[in-house]
Amino acid sequence: MNPNRRDFFWPSYVDLMTALFLVMLVLFVLSYKRFQDKQASLEQAKARLEVQLREKKKLDEIRAALSRLEDPRYFVYNQRYKRYELNFPVEFQPQRYDLPADAREPLIQAGRFLLKQMQALDRADNVQYLVVVEGRAAKNPNLPDTDPRNLDGAAVRQLSYSRAMEVIRLWESAGLHFPTNLELVAAGSGFKGVGRYAGLREEAKNKRFIIQIQPKIGSLGK
Repeated sequence: MNPNRRDFFWPSYVDLMTALFLVMLVLFVLSYKRFQDKQASLEQAKARLEVQLREKKKLDEIRAALSRLEDPRYFVYNQRYKRYELNFPVEFQPQRYDLPADAREPLIQAGRFLLKQMQALDRADNVQYLVVVEGRAAKNPNLPDTDPRNLDGAAVRQLSYSRAMEVIRLWESAGLHFPTNLELVAAGSGFKGVGRYAGLREEAKNKRFIIQIQPKIGSLGK
């Protein structure tokens, strides 16, 4: 072999091997980095899944606990609107918010039942609940919706709110004190609200209130 060629070959060979080594080193570093990123992503996904599983378990426990509210004497679960409602009618007189006399004792019994079930809930999870007593009002079916008396104004909202407050005052006067993990709130939806009776013959039934019980979303992650 020509000495000049031999002298040229070996430096070139070394340079080639060095370049290949550097390429392999770069590829190894990139592959390792991608492996680490993938591992980190898997760990994050695993952590998120664990949180979701804990939250689902807690929600299942809450649903099981709230299912004890379903009692034909007091509350029934409305599948359509996903809420527990009183299983007996309470209708107010037009433009009045005082409770009908025949509804007072059944409401007290329902309040005692509700209190007993809420006290039985496990407080170890620090889950808080919201009990909303929502008063409602009925339109005058003999007047058009454009009539001022059928508009959802401040007076109608105040009337429906006062109806809800009458229920809470009744429970308070009967000595019903709810636990600290439960917030009792009065609300007035006037002519609004989900699940109203519709139609001329049914509109009068909206002179009532509903009771909704839901876990506070913010307390589920604690």
